[in-house]
Amino acid sequence: MICRMSLAVALTLALAGVILDCPQPLAAAEGAAPAKAGGVPRLLDLGSKECIPCKLMWPVLEGMKQEFAGRLQVDFIDVGLKENLPLAKQHNIKLIPTQIFLDPSGKELWRHEGYISRYGILDKWREFKYEFAEKTLAPTLVRWEPAKADDRAKTSVCFMCDGDINPSTRVIVKTEHGDVGLCSPHCYFIMYSCLTQDKTGFEKNVAVTDFSTGKPVPATDAVYLYGLDEKTGRHVTKAFADRESALKERQNAGGSLVHWQTLQPNELSWRCGFCDRATYPEDAALVKADGVYTWGCCSHCAMGVAVRTQKDLEVHERDRLTGEPVVVKTLGGCVASVEPPTAVAWFGMKKNAEGNWASAGCFHQGFFASEANLKKWIEQHPSETGKMISIDQALGDKMNLSPQQISKACKIGECAPKK
Repeated sequence: MICRMSLAVALTLALAGVILDCPQPLAAAEGAAPAKAGGVPRLLDLGSKECIPCKLMWPVLEGMKQEFAGRLQVDFIDVGLKENLPLAKQHNIKLIPTQIFLDPSGKELWRHEGYISRYGILDKWREFKYEFAEKTLAPTLVRWEPAKADDRAKTSVCFMCDGDINPSTRVIVKTEHGDVGLCSPHCYFIMYSCLTQDKTGFEKNVAVTDFSTGKPVPATDAVYLYGLDEKTGRHVTKAFADRESALKERQNAGGSLVHWQTLQPNELSWRCGFCDRATYPEDAALVKADGVYTWGCCSHCAMGVAVRTQKDLEVHERDRLTGEPVVVKTLGGCVASVEPPTAVAWFGMKKNAEGNWASAGCFHQGFFASEANLKKWIEQHPSETGKMISIDQALGDKMNLSPQQISKACKIGECAPKK
């Protein structure tokens, strides 16, 4: 993971005359004089033109220098130049780039080694109670109350995805808290992959619906027609009480006949690289982590692969409204690039049993190519609640999770609400 460079290496390159292409830099700071008392806070970046992560810092620094002019002083010192080595020694620089956060009097508040994103910088200033950072990080698009109440009967709503339950594909799971209704065998396997209890023999509690008769059938006794929808490319699973009915439907819809012993391992073979939840590739974000391909069951879990693996990522997601590609690359736990640069994230939230706001679950998260697309999507989903956040923040929230929080990600613990 290339996110910082030894100062000794940078100096060696500079003295050897190795000059790599670099964006037009900020004007280098004349010296190390602190900001004046009563003035503004200062962000001092010490780096080099030969350092890859230093080069990635240029657009971040330049953007902040322009956006916060008069509120934040942003300076750069090229410690790759021999004449600036005393300044590197004065600031005790060992790795570059190094960002030093100074208050208006020049007192050092915090420092960071390596690449850091705009969100990471502003989040740290926010911790120090600087007003410009608070205003910048405030979400511009929020909805805390549904635009329209969800008046569907609870028995017609899938426990996992909140979608409508088709009576022909309904799955019922019997639990000590009552029956749980799911819209499809796939949502059952999503739920199953999230359970934390001993799952030995759990399938005995599961009944699927015969697609031809609408009658319940024990899940382990059914024959399944497993295939892809010709128009959408989505996986489709239909259950039948007997082989003859399944064969008849296959003549119309195509697909393969499988039994439970084949269906279950196949459904559980695609897993989220962050939370380990069962998913389908057509529903998931593709994640490349150090040459290894995995999936993110939602946009936010895709970003979570960075903290789970401690590797740099390339995330390929789709705009939930238009299907446009959104590509995010990370470096050292920060967002290095986003295409398109206008892309934003939706953090779906709802109140939990204690009355606190928490994640609404993976089915309510997403990336959008623009704020305008997100706004249209929200209008089409009046029951959604939550807020818009930056892609930087989506990653930052995951990078701040503790190992215990990561281990519990997307684990529902029980398969039915408590009474």
